[in-house]
Amino acid sequence: MEEITKTSNFIHDIIDEELAAGINTRVQTRFPPEPNGYLHIGHAKAICIDFETAEKYGGICNLRLDDTNPAKEDTEYIDAIMEDIKWLGFKWENLYYASSYFDFIHECAIKLIKKGVAYVDDLSADEIREYRGTLTEPGKNSPYRDRSVEENLDLFERMTKGEFENGEKVLRAKIDMASPNITLRDPVMYRINHIEHHQTGDKWCIYPMYDFAHPLSDARERVTYSLCSLEFENNRPIYNWFIEQVGFDEPPRQIEFARLNLNYCVTSKRKCLELVNNGIVSGWDDPRMVTLCGLRRRGYPAKAIRDFIDKVGVAKAYSVVDFGLLESCCRDTLGDIAPRVMTVLDPIKVIIDNYPEGKSEILEIERHPEHPEMGVDKVSFSRELYVERNDFMKEPIKKYFRLFPGNEVRLKGAYFITCNSYEEDEDGNIICLHCTYDPLSKGGASPDGRKVRGTIHWVDANNAVTCKANLYDRLFLEETVGDNMLDIINPDSLIVLDNCKIDKNIADVKPGDTFQFVRQGYFTVDKDSTEDNLIFNRTVELNSSWKH
Repeated sequence: MEEITKTSNFIHDIIDEELAAGINTRVQTRFPPEPNGYLHIGHAKAICIDFETAEKYGGICNLRLDDTNPAKEDTEYIDAIMEDIKWLGFKWENLYYASSYFDFIHECAIKLIKKGVAYVDDLSADEIREYRGTLTEPGKNSPYRDRSVEENLDLFERMTKGEFENGEKVLRAKIDMASPNITLRDPVMYRINHIEHHQTGDKWCIYPMYDFAHPLSDARERVTYSLCSLEFENNRPIYNWFIEQVGFDEPPRQIEFARLNLNYCVTSKRKCLELVNNGIVSGWDDPRMVTLCGLRRRGYPAKAIRDFIDKVGVAKAYSVVDFGLLESCCRDTLGDIAPRVMTVLDPIKVIIDNYPEGKSEILEIERHPEHPEMGVDKVSFSRELYVERNDFMKEPIKKYFRLFPGNEVRLKGAYFITCNSYEEDEDGNIICLHCTYDPLSKGGASPDGRKVRGTIHWVDANNAVTCKANLYDRLFLEETVGDNMLDIINPDSLIVLDNCKIDKNIADVKPGDTFQFVRQGYFTVDKDSTEDNLIFNRTVELNSSWKH
């Protein structure tokens, strides 16, 4: 991965101060996703912060799957998470699972019971919520809060052995039911769940809650900085309380940053799943989704994602980032690396009446105007061509410089042609243009200095391959997507063109290859594309055309 040069941010300022003061002598971070879904653009920010912070200070960053809720987790998500991180260009030092610490976490729970700061509670989930109180009213103690240490140890052991049903008992921390911070009102540490775990099998029927397992996992791994998004700020006191009660010598420091909020899209797993289940999108990797697998399938380069995160910056303040910034980063990256090819998306036939019948020639078209090392594409040229339907008008509007009767244009890299007439079907649809060419204008140069205002792209009809193009746009019509999500779906978020034409000499492509279709935008070969069924996804247009 290329060297990263980062400007300072408030997290790095804190680390700089603590390293200078000797509070810490090393930097160790971790990225700890729960494997219950696919990563999205918001996770990309956390990934960049965790890995790049460790890299900046010569430390390490681990990947830890926080797999404490097997009912919602799957190895499919684990594999996808690892693939996404690698795709972004990062490499973790160690791979851990929270489930690997279940024995240790269980020992910590027993330790807290023996200290008298944890107890087994028989209240139901609804009763626990009722007893917890509200933001304006304190909670009240559970009637089981004052059980003896011996009774709690016995009940917890029986929970562990599977003697109770789901929801029958929980283990709670004994803190303060009147705390203004509701997370400190005797949070649940363990719940009963008779379900097989994807890593530990049927060894356990009780599983630790995230707020209990997470800080202990951080501390066990000797993480120095637990970097997380701002919604966990309220959980910091409970994070610190568990670490302090267990008695770690080098406790991690939790630092929160503002999460990435992007307009015109959703990142909520619940809402994404609703889109999938309702058939609004084809799956989690639908190119209209801002999951990392969706962005990758659409053709967004990893570098563009990282550049976008860098431009967004690291701050504490809540903000909403415009989707156009992500698109701009994508254009900047692809503009430099994507070869140019000519592809006609909505073809109309052109017959060059004065071009010899049966003749065909090979023209060399540069692949990138700024990178001659990319070489040229050898494309064929003959009497019959395809051009874009919108490159012709029977009655041209003002400042229209493309094809219309009597007008001359330049075919990119080929010849000047003049439109003489056109054919229509019985419904008035244009089906063919008749033109003549200037044989002295080969390569697009003017033989006598005459000016030609319009240049259009083309494909040889006798050497063309039919392909499909998926034109993707934003999935929602409104900037803010709430519970009205299904009411603001953009009906034009996907337009499928299935009669596109590309020269077969440059149709030897594979999934993931990205090109600039001249004058059209950037397109990427879809993962389902085959030699006999070429499919291109529009990654982004050449210029932003979205109207707010």
